[in-house]
Order: sequence, then structure tokens, then C-alpha cells
Amino acid sequence: MHESAELRTGVVAAALELFSAQGFDQTSVEQIAKAAGVSRSTFFRQFGGKEDVVFADHEVLLEQLREFLDEGHDDPWGAVCAASESVFAHFAHDPELARRRYQIVREVPVLREREIITVFRYERLFDEYLRGALPGVDPLDAVGFAALVTAVHNHVLRQLLRGRKKVPLATLQTALADVRRRYGVAGDATTAPDDMVVAVFPRSMPIAEVSRRLQSELD
Repeated sequence: MHESAELRTGVVAAALELFSAQGFDQTSVEQIAKAAGVSRSTFFRQFGGKEDVVFADHEVLLEQLREFLDEGHDDPWGAVCAASESVFAHFAHDPELARRRYQIVREVPVLREREIITVFRYERLFDEYLRGALPGVDPLDAVGFAALVTAVHNHVLRQLLRGRKKVPLATLQTALADVRRRYGVAGDATTAPDDMVVAVFPRSMPIAEVSRRLQSELD
């Protein structure tokens, strides 16, 4: 791990421990810096404030995901799923720290609001990437896929954060594979030359319900 990354991790861990012990509002920047063994100026150079400490990992992850997606991928849908999996793997690597952060966010209204904004930033990143990588994609498909991937990721991650049992990455991968099937972009989809499916549904039926019924009949 790079020295600056180690420093950031140490400050985050110290801050979360203090927030858990004495409360977010009752903890000062000076206390965090002292507990982490850094100067006040170093703290502000690494972070903008106490809120930024809590969400520091997300800032790093978002930048890493931008770089990853900018590399270009033959399968943009799969790239979005891979990006989601990398975020989950990051937090699953140190579940106790992630759980401590989650508990603090739940208890502090201003942090809950910041979390909502942060989640949307992932969703927007995926949406914008898909529109750029797939010029002919229906914007509704891009934003819908991005939103569903983000929602599924958060659902599986909360299973890890709210309990004490290990939640393997495979759980998320299985869920994301289902998302791809629902959108008809599964990487392993194969058809025989004579395969044909004919179905009639009311025009008013939501696409998600059409997909669910077809999947039910084909399974």
C-alpha cells in the first residue's frame, strides 16, 4: 500500500473509532489528528472535514472506477458489473471497519444525506459510461441498468454490513448476472439457429413484468 494510502486508512480508522466511542458531533478534528498521530494541517490536506473522513474510501473508489471504465471494454455491461464487484470487494476486505462506518452513518442525519448523494454518484458514473460506450443505447436502458446494478449492489452490501456472517462476492455476482439477463445483455446468452419465442402482452404491461414472465416460462 502506498504511504499516503496507509496514512489515509489510519486516519479513517482512528476517526471511526472516536465517532463510535463518543459520537460524531462530539469529536473534533484535533482529537482525530491526535489519535491518528498526524498534524492538524496533514488532516486537512488529506480530508476536507469530518464528513469527508467517513466517505474517504468512496472518493478513492469513484476515481479508480473512472480510470477503469476509461480503459475501454468490449463488454460495457460487464464492465459496469465488474466495477460494482470491485467496490463490494473493497468493503468486504475489512468488514468490521465497514460495519463501524455504516453504523455511524445511520446515526447521523447529515451523513445519511451525504450517503444518498454518494450512491447517486456511482449510478451517474455507470449511466454516463454506458451512454458513451454504447452510442446507440436507449437512454432509459442505460439509466435503468445503472440504477439496478447500484441498487442490487447496495442490497447485497447491506447484508454484509447488518450481520456478522460473511457474504461472499459470489452472492453479488449471481445477482448481477440476473440483472444482465433481465436486460437481455447476458454475456453467456446463446441461441440455436431454430430457436424462436413468440409472446403477446398488453401494451401497458411494464417491461420488467414482461421480462419476469418470459424468464419464468423459459426456466
